[in-house]
Amino acid sequence: MIRKAALLVALSAALLAPMMAATAPNTAAAKASRQTLAVTISSITPEVPKSPTDVIKFSGTVRNDTGAPLTNVRVRLRYTAQKFTDRATMSAYQSDQNSWTLPGNVSPTSSMYVPALAAGAQTRWEFTATPVQLGYQSFGVYPVAVDVAQNDVMVTAQRTYLTYAPPAVPKLPRNRLAIALPVIDQPHRATDEAVFVDDRLKQSLADGGRLADLAGIAQVAPKTVTWFVDPALLDDLNTMKGAYKVKTKDGTESKPAEPAAEQWLTTMRTSLAASPVVAVPYADPDVAALAHHGLDTQTGKAIQIGEQVTRELLNPGATATTNWPPAGVLDADALDLLSVSGDKVNRVLLNATNLPPQPPVTFTPDAASTLDSVNGPVTALVADTELSRLFEPASATSVLLSTQRFVAETAMIASEIGQTSPRSLIVAPSRRWNPNPTLVTALIKIAGRLPWLQLTPLESIKPTRVSVPRAGLTYTDRDRKSELTAKYLDPVKDVATKAELTSLITQQKAPSGFDAAVLRLTSAAWRDNTRVARNVTTLVKSAVTARTEEVQITGAGPDRSRTLAGSNGVVPISVKNSLSIPISLFIDVRSNNPDLLQVNFKQEEEPLVIGGRQSGTVQVPMNAATDGDATVTVQLKTADGRPYGKAQKLTIRTTGYTGIALVIVGAALTVMLAAVVMRVLRRRSERRVARAAKNRESESV
Repeated sequence: MIRKAALLVALSAALLAPMMAATAPNTAAAKASRQTLAVTISSITPEVPKSPTDVIKFSGTVRNDTGAPLTNVRVRLRYTAQKFTDRATMSAYQSDQNSWTLPGNVSPTSSMYVPALAAGAQTRWEFTATPVQLGYQSFGVYPVAVDVAQNDVMVTAQRTYLTYAPPAVPKLPRNRLAIALPVIDQPHRATDEAVFVDDRLKQSLADGGRLADLAGIAQVAPKTVTWFVDPALLDDLNTMKGAYKVKTKDGTESKPAEPAAEQWLTTMRTSLAASPVVAVPYADPDVAALAHHGLDTQTGKAIQIGEQVTRELLNPGATATTNWPPAGVLDADALDLLSVSGDKVNRVLLNATNLPPQPPVTFTPDAASTLDSVNGPVTALVADTELSRLFEPASATSVLLSTQRFVAETAMIASEIGQTSPRSLIVAPSRRWNPNPTLVTALIKIAGRLPWLQLTPLESIKPTRVSVPRAGLTYTDRDRKSELTAKYLDPVKDVATKAELTSLITQQKAPSGFDAAVLRLTSAAWRDNTRVARNVTTLVKSAVTARTEEVQITGAGPDRSRTLAGSNGVVPISVKNSLSIPISLFIDVRSNNPDLLQVNFKQEEEPLVIGGRQSGTVQVPMNAATDGDATVTVQLKTADGRPYGKAQKLTIRTTGYTGIALVIVGAALTVMLAAVVMRVLRRRSERRVARAAKNRESESV
């Protein structure tokens, strides 16, 4: 294919050379004028002439930007009856803007003289011709140009295409055209709180802003257009419906509710109610980077949350079965990850460079193919590069020239040699495009009018017998280098791990509230802006740390000590839950001085359950070998044994009071018993003395 394109360019140059020699400017004055005389083609009607006698009207303007008046200026319409043979020749013609002639036998059909053109002045020109006059004899795409000369020296020219479709032409295959339009932004918040890292969304919602333009396109687009929507954008706009804050250097700035956010959501919800909507994974994560750097689980979460949010905020019928990877490229690892992420993704939308035909072909291949993944076949949908580019042209390209090129490209595809049955074509402009609503609307409308095209939803594109073999996923070193790096993602991975713990201890097993926040950190939007992304990562990390610290082991005082009364007993350890929801966790207690203190505690299957904003206590049995201080390490854990928060060291003070108390009690009992015995003996002695005295008295009487 490359060799043929080079040959076509060389052939085109050979055809152009004679005319270039005759008309190319060769004076300093002409070179200066080249940059200051401008010609514009503003209208060609009809856009596709169908009859040999149709009157084709060409009109436009010529403007003098030299700063000085010009005389003897001539505008000419130039044409050739030699049509293009294929799309490669068309591309070569369009790219060779340094020559102002056309391939083949070129003739000026008419010319218009401008005797005087004041500095800064502009004048209109107009030419008419019929296909017969232009020498057109059959269906095809023909080159047309309008040039401007001063004193018969060519100064500048404007090139375009004219497609001729006479009724006598054999019926052309009606190719299916699917248009996929992205509504994807970058994350504007760190956590789910109403605190934004910038206020760019407000600007984008204003008249002429990017989001406002997308809403305008959605209002008039046919229901066959497929929309790829980032749910994180919907989430941010939904948050802006209420009062919010924006991060500043000195803190935050309060902002009132933004009515334009609610209006935008309402407009999109109404406009896309009957259109196919694809939920992009939440925050448009860099799936390839996640697959390569050990963050596999985030992709499944992004798909699940993305579909849920898009259905809630935009379209209940939104799906997540088609994935459009960043830049339209992925490798086998990323494909496998997508295929096993919740069993949802079974189609991928790719750039043509990611899945080239093998062997190369000289015609436009069908857009659908099949890839093998670890989870079975996946349908690959390949966007046409040139058609997609026309939806977002350079600022210097007019709507007219873009639409004429679009008509020409699709007509050339329909007439390519060997095509006997309809093929599939896909348009997919870059995901963070800044669309021109007038252009996009014009292209969609004209696509719906062309007899060789049939607009269809993306979901209807499937591999058929006309699908060509492809080389497999082609993922270059440049593609790999464009991913989010390990240096950036390692801190993100750490935040993700800690954020997950906050959900594992909740009794309801609800999401942590940080799932969306972590996904924002993985967004492919940060590929070219990791400096801002690192600041966002810091904000999320701080929020996760603060949440983790709301569940803590409480201390008995500044020295965090506990007392063991005696050589053995129980020590209470309390956990405070400052969250508003119940939690369920386990406590691991280990002695740091086993020779001095033994901990006889192992929490069984039943966890410690603590209500919202309450405390819970466990009684931990311990044995002390001697009096004194020892330390234990207390670690909170999740049900699967992962540490929650930092381990805490507590001092256990053993007093020996229990043994001393026994001695004292024993001694006291001995004394008391001795006293009782003495009293009993004394009383017995007294009674004996009394009886003896009584006996003596009786004897004396």
